[in-house]
Amino acid sequence: MNPINQMNEMNEMNYSSDVKTINPSILYYGTPVILLNTLNEDGTTNISPISSSWALGDCVVLGIGIGGKAFENMKHHPECVINVPGPSMWENVERLAPYTGKNPVPAEKKEHGFMYHKDKYEISGLTSMESNRVKPARIRECPIQIEAKVKDVRIPNHSSYFAIVETQAIQVHVHQDIILGENHIDPTKWSPLIYNFRHYFGLGEHLGKTFRSET
Repeated sequence: MNPINQMNEMNEMNYSSDVKTINPSILYYGTPVILLNTLNEDGTTNISPISSSWALGDCVVLGIGIGGKAFENMKHHPECVINVPGPSMWENVERLAPYTGKNPVPAEKKEHGFMYHKDKYEISGLTSMESNRVKPARIRECPIQIEAKVKDVRIPNHSSYFAIVETQAIQVHVHQDIILGENHIDPTKWSPLIYNFRHYFGLGEHLGKTFRSET
């Protein structure tokens, strides 16, 4: 027997009992929830809950559906506020979940039970707060609020129903009770709201820190 084939068979025997190949409908394996604020055509602010983002340096990359109001707004006005809620805000986020700012509601959203609602602040019970350097308003209750400019929008060839949006953070606002020193967020006092396979969670116990930590 070919040694490589023999090794593959041995590996299959070793792992077949505890590993199974599946075909999940979603891959939300645990990412922070973002409340994305964008500017409507009449100057009001739309709020969109999203669960796909990552940050590196001053670049925050967002994954958003192309059928929603956020994508439409960002094409016309390339600014946004990336509001990061804490675990205690999960019910506010969920109140927003079934609503869209698009009217009429797109057919694909209607099929999934979405309804139109113009005033997202009203439906969520959240408070509008004026931004400093962008036009969309912020959300007062969110412990972290990032004003940002849209720098690039790309729709993947292999998945044409969502867009990858690159933004540049230009100003960061943080609740004072989670600030450590002058410019750090205290990780022992701050926890993002995590979206884990369509369930909401906070962080667990503190396990340690990386060698590059400054706090």
